[in-house]
Amino acid sequence: MRVLSPGAVSWYMHELERQLGPDRGLGDSKLRREITSLLRSKLPTDGRERRRLIQLLPSVKHGYLRRWATSVDSANPPSPERLARTLTTYLLDCGHSSGYLNRWAAQLRKASAATLGDLLEGACGLAEQVDQEFEVLIPFVSVPDHEDLASHLPEWLSPPQAARWFAEHGFAQPPRHNGAFIYRFTRKDPVAAARAAGGIVRRLEARRVYARGPAYNIRNRLQPVGKVWIKGEPEPLPLAPPNRGVSVLSLVSEKTMYSVNRSDRLDEALELAAPLHDGSASTAAAGGWAAVESLLYHPGDELDVSEGRAVVADRLAAIVACSWPRAELTTLSYRHRPPTPDRLSQRLDECNTNMQRSQVVADALTDGTSTPLVLTSPHEHAAAKRMKSLIDDPIGQLTEVNRVLSGVFRRLYRQRNIVVHGGSTEAIALDAALRTSAPLIGAALDRLVHAQLIDNEGPLTLAARAENSLTLVGDPLGPGITRLLG
Repeated sequence: MRVLSPGAVSWYMHELERQLGPDRGLGDSKLRREITSLLRSKLPTDGRERRRLIQLLPSVKHGYLRRWATSVDSANPPSPERLARTLTTYLLDCGHSSGYLNRWAAQLRKASAATLGDLLEGACGLAEQVDQEFEVLIPFVSVPDHEDLASHLPEWLSPPQAARWFAEHGFAQPPRHNGAFIYRFTRKDPVAAARAAGGIVRRLEARRVYARGPAYNIRNRLQPVGKVWIKGEPEPLPLAPPNRGVSVLSLVSEKTMYSVNRSDRLDEALELAAPLHDGSASTAAAGGWAAVESLLYHPGDELDVSEGRAVVADRLAAIVACSWPRAELTTLSYRHRPPTPDRLSQRLDECNTNMQRSQVVADALTDGTSTPLVLTSPHEHAAAKRMKSLIDDPIGQLTEVNRVLSGVFRRLYRQRNIVVHGGSTEAIALDAALRTSAPLIGAALDRLVHAQLIDNEGPLTLAARAENSLTLVGDPLGPGITRLLG
């Protein structure tokens, strides 16, 4: 069943070809040119070009990060941010979990003698690491009717059997439980195995919904302990993955979090988008896209109908791109901490709004040849460098950011179509699409809520303002970078 249109597939290949250009992992061999040539062939399903591309993929993966590591010592090394994004993205795509990578990076930071070479060598080692088998125990407080429905399953352990498993594997303080399921997962790291166990539990919970009896009755509820125990690991790991970081802070700042006396389109969208924060991947993609489509697509607009619902991704991108400068500048204004108050500190203290604070920082970055901010962490210095580049070239920087964001949201839309129209909850790129898009949709919803509460401005009107700002920024009659959304 085809769920991606020829136009969607063509867009994917065009974007991939664009990304191949600056990709140091392809080296300077004929491989890059060959892949580009194959992508331009449109890769028909049964065509020879598709078979050739599949055969080339192992050559791309083998030594990919080592070629990036080699480029660091070249005459034109990649920027630190680009290198960091590449390492992280590739390791996540290899199957490593974000939790495991965070721990690895934290341990490396604590090592006082660690160098960039150590980081690169460690990343290459992780990329080349083979999958391991993990034995994972998921204990439950309550498993309704387990005598009839679970006792015959090979993965089920009765309470005494689960207690013996804990004792045999050296867990001296097991949790209170009423039995457990045990599974074996082949994954890159133990945290990834724990995430896989969490996916199994979500499926079990979904099945349990179809049982008779009131769900509020504890006797009818499937209730896991909330952690998993892995053979060979000293401590249990959380069953649930971390949330996706979807925040709509305007509900707090404008004190409207609990104001639900009336329902409108935006309230309904917030309800639809709620699974983006910590729901299952399939419900997050379906609900999240339904929310933004309901706000940013107009069936009465002939161009919307002609271009299709992917236009929503472009409007989302415009809103987020225009909100980015002020948000980053505002954050930097609170990170400026000189040992003794300076002129910039005094100017910031005189500000009454975050918009004023962001403009003060923008002015400071414009006036000096070097960053006047007193910052401490590397990511703060990176943010200041981004803002300086934006101030120097607003058109170029915002155009590129808008293009990248549009790609992020369009990928979510394609994954949503696979879920909704293809009926698949295991699309290969679904988790990756949500990882990048969910926080950004939260940022867009935040701006939409703020526009309605403060300016009584609808979503499509705000999107039109953002599109105009991206067109006019840098023009004498255009908006400044801190006023792109008004």
